[in-house]
Amino acid sequence: MTSSVFKSLTDTTFDSVEGYRKAAEKADSPQLKQALNQRLQQREQTLAQMNAQLERQGEELVTKGTISGSAHQMFASIADAFESGDEAAAERVEEGEDYIRGKFEEALDGDQLEASERGVVQQCLGEIREGEQFGDMIERQYD
Repeated sequence: MTSSVFKSLTDTTFDSVEGYRKAAEKADSPQLKQALNQRLQQREQTLAQMNAQLERQGEELVTKGTISGSAHQMFASIADAFESGDEAAAERVEEGEDYIRGKFEEALDGDQLEASERGVVQQCLGEIREGEQFGDMIERQYD
Protein backbone atom coordinates (compact mmCIF):
# COMPACT_ATOMS: atom_id res chain seq x y z
CA MET A 1 0.00 0.00 0.00
CA THR A 2 1.44 3.32 -1.11
CA SER A 3 1.39 6.24 1.30
CA SER A 4 -0.61 9.26 0.19
CA VAL A 5 2.51 11.39 0.71
CA PHE A 6 4.52 9.34 -1.81
CA LYS A 7 1.67 9.43 -4.32
CA SER A 8 1.42 13.20 -3.90
CA LEU A 9 5.18 13.61 -4.46
CA THR A 10 4.91 11.51 -7.62
CA ASP A 11 2.00 13.66 -8.85
CA THR A 12 4.03 16.82 -8.19
CA THR A 13 7.02 15.34 -10.02
CA PHE A 14 4.81 14.55 -13.03
CA ASP A 15 3.45 18.11 -12.98
CA SER A 16 7.01 19.47 -12.90
CA VAL A 17 7.96 17.32 -15.93
CA GLU A 18 5.03 18.85 -17.80
CA GLY A 19 6.01 22.33 -16.62
CA TYR A 20 9.52 21.86 -17.99
CA ARG A 21 8.20 20.41 -21.26
CA LYS A 22 5.93 23.41 -21.85
CA ALA A 23 8.58 25.87 -20.70
CA ALA A 24 11.14 24.42 -23.13
CA GLU A 25 8.62 24.70 -25.97
CA LYS A 26 7.93 28.35 -25.23
CA ALA A 27 11.40 29.64 -24.34
CA ASP A 28 12.81 32.29 -26.70
CA SER A 29 16.51 31.89 -26.00
CA PRO A 30 18.13 28.78 -27.57
CA GLN A 31 20.40 28.47 -24.51
CA LEU A 32 17.44 28.56 -22.12
CA LYS A 33 15.55 26.09 -24.31
CA GLN A 34 18.51 23.68 -24.17
CA ALA A 35 18.93 24.10 -20.40
CA LEU A 36 15.22 23.48 -19.80
CA ASN A 37 15.33 20.36 -22.00
CA GLN A 38 18.29 19.01 -20.01
CA ARG A 39 16.41 19.57 -16.74
CA LEU A 40 13.34 17.95 -18.33
CA GLN A 41 15.32 14.79 -19.08
CA GLN A 42 16.66 14.62 -15.53
CA ARG A 43 13.21 15.20 -14.04
CA GLU A 44 11.78 12.47 -16.30
CA GLN A 45 14.34 10.06 -14.80
CA THR A 46 13.21 11.07 -11.31
CA LEU A 47 9.59 10.45 -12.29
CA ALA A 48 10.58 7.03 -13.68
CA GLN A 49 12.22 6.12 -10.35
CA MET A 50 9.11 7.15 -8.45
CA ASN A 51 6.79 5.33 -10.85
CA ALA A 52 8.97 2.20 -10.49
CA GLN A 53 8.33 2.35 -6.73
CA LEU A 54 4.58 2.69 -7.32
CA GLU A 55 4.74 -0.31 -9.64
CA ARG A 56 6.60 -2.38 -7.01
CA GLN A 57 3.78 -1.51 -4.61
CA GLY A 58 1.16 -2.65 -7.12
CA GLU A 59 -0.11 0.87 -7.76
CA GLU A 60 -0.99 2.61 -11.02
CA LEU A 61 1.75 4.70 -12.57
CA VAL A 62 1.35 8.47 -12.63
CA THR A 63 0.93 9.30 -16.32
CA LYS A 64 -1.16 12.45 -16.18
CA GLY A 65 -1.23 15.66 -14.20
CA THR A 66 -3.33 16.40 -11.16
CA ILE A 67 -5.29 19.21 -12.93
CA SER A 68 -6.77 20.57 -9.70
CA GLY A 69 -3.69 20.33 -7.51
CA SER A 70 -1.70 23.35 -6.42
CA ALA A 71 1.40 21.70 -7.93
CA HIS A 72 -0.31 21.55 -11.30
CA GLN A 73 -1.27 25.22 -11.05
CA MET A 74 2.29 26.12 -10.01
CA PHE A 75 3.91 24.28 -12.91
CA ALA A 76 1.25 25.31 -15.45
CA SER A 77 2.04 28.94 -14.61
CA ILE A 78 5.66 28.31 -15.68
CA ALA A 79 4.62 27.77 -19.28
CA ASP A 80 2.19 30.69 -19.25
CA ALA A 81 4.95 32.99 -17.99
CA PHE A 82 6.86 32.60 -21.25
CA GLU A 83 4.26 34.77 -22.89
CA SER A 84 5.79 37.54 -20.76
CA GLY A 85 9.32 36.60 -21.85
CA ASP A 86 12.18 34.45 -20.61
CA GLU A 87 12.70 36.59 -17.49
CA ALA A 88 9.17 35.98 -16.16
CA ALA A 89 9.47 32.31 -17.04
CA ALA A 90 12.78 31.97 -15.21
CA GLU A 91 11.07 33.37 -12.13
CA ARG A 92 8.25 30.80 -12.39
CA VAL A 93 10.76 27.94 -12.82
CA GLU A 94 12.52 29.11 -9.66
CA GLU A 95 9.21 29.23 -7.75
CA GLY A 96 8.23 25.77 -9.00
CA GLU A 97 11.58 24.31 -8.01
CA ASP A 98 11.37 25.86 -4.53
CA TYR A 99 7.90 24.36 -4.18
CA ILE A 100 8.85 20.81 -5.15
CA ARG A 101 12.06 20.86 -3.07
CA GLY A 102 10.08 21.97 -0.03
CA LYS A 103 7.54 19.23 -0.59
CA PHE A 104 10.24 16.52 -0.82
CA GLU A 105 12.08 17.79 2.26
CA GLU A 106 8.85 18.04 4.24
CA ALA A 107 8.02 14.42 3.35
CA LEU A 108 11.44 13.27 4.57
CA ASP A 109 11.04 15.26 7.80
CA GLY A 110 7.68 13.58 8.44
CA ASP A 111 6.95 9.99 9.34
CA GLN A 112 4.34 9.10 6.71
CA LEU A 113 6.62 7.47 4.14
CA GLU A 114 7.17 3.73 4.18
CA ALA A 115 10.85 2.68 4.41
CA SER A 116 11.08 1.73 0.71
CA GLU A 117 9.41 5.02 -0.29
CA ARG A 118 11.76 7.01 1.95
CA GLY A 119 14.75 5.46 0.15
CA VAL A 120 13.40 6.47 -3.26
CA VAL A 121 12.55 9.99 -2.06
CA GLN A 122 16.07 10.39 -0.62
CA GLN A 123 17.58 9.22 -3.94
CA CYS A 124 15.38 11.63 -5.91
CA LEU A 125 16.02 14.59 -3.61
CA GLY A 126 19.47 15.13 -5.15
CA GLU A 127 17.99 15.75 -8.58
CA ILE A 128 15.23 17.89 -7.06
CA ARG A 129 17.86 20.04 -5.30
CA GLU A 130 19.80 20.36 -8.58
CA GLY A 131 16.56 21.61 -10.15
CA GLU A 132 16.19 24.15 -7.39
CA GLN A 133 19.77 25.36 -7.93
CA PHE A 134 19.06 25.55 -11.67
CA GLY A 135 15.96 27.66 -10.94
CA ASP A 136 18.02 30.03 -8.79
CA MET A 137 20.71 30.26 -11.48
CA ILE A 138 18.36 31.08 -14.38
CA GLU A 139 16.42 33.54 -12.26
CA ARG A 140 19.68 35.44 -11.53
CA GLN A 141 20.67 35.22 -15.21
CA TYR A 142 17.38 36.72 -16.44
CA ASP A 143 16.82 39.14 -13.57
